[in-house]
Amino acid sequence: MLLAGLGALAVSTIADTGYADIYKQVDADGTISFTSRPAQGAKLYAKERKAAVFMPSDDSPERFSRYDEYIRQAATLYQIPEELVRAVIRVESDFDPRAVSPANARGLMQLVPQTAERMMVTDSFDPRQNIFGGVRYLRVLANLFNGDIQLTIAAYNAGEGAVIRYGGIPPYQETQDYVVKVLGHYRQYRTQAAR
Repeated sequence: MLLAGLGALAVSTIADTGYADIYKQVDADGTISFTSRPAQGAKLYAKERKAAVFMPSDDSPERFSRYDEYIRQAATLYQIPEELVRAVIRVESDFDPRAVSPANARGLMQLVPQTAERMMVTDSFDPRQNIFGGVRYLRVLANLFNGDIQLTIAAYNAGEGAVIRYGGIPPYQETQDYVVKVLGHYRQYRTQAAR
């Protein structure tokens, strides 16, 4: 009974995050199980909630330097060029930590909940956590793709699975445009840093 209560508590916590519909099933022996996939005899336990979209709206010039210290620290820790981190943030959220995309990506580096969890980010709207989580993910991708910057950027947008599946930048217009934009800002930031 205690385990069933703990299971219900865990599912209510999961349901509050809005990841997916949750189904509850009770087996003949009384075992309660929860799943995100509908199954024979399972009943809907919690409905997925869609996140509200909040597009970047901070247009103050200070936003471009507001997170310099976090960017510098994360770039140094994970050995990712600081200019690349800035370029990703510029394209993802335009330096607005409150941004939420239609895909439920959140914060400065637009982490979807699953990636945030993988990168140990508990609050995607916390600028420091978001930057460290996003740069940590860039490091994972750079390692996976042997430092290839284009594949790393493409995987940040489309996911590493898509890049592996297509053996390069996926044939998605959004991802191809994303790589071009990030590389453009990256070059611009590198030029500015060299002055």
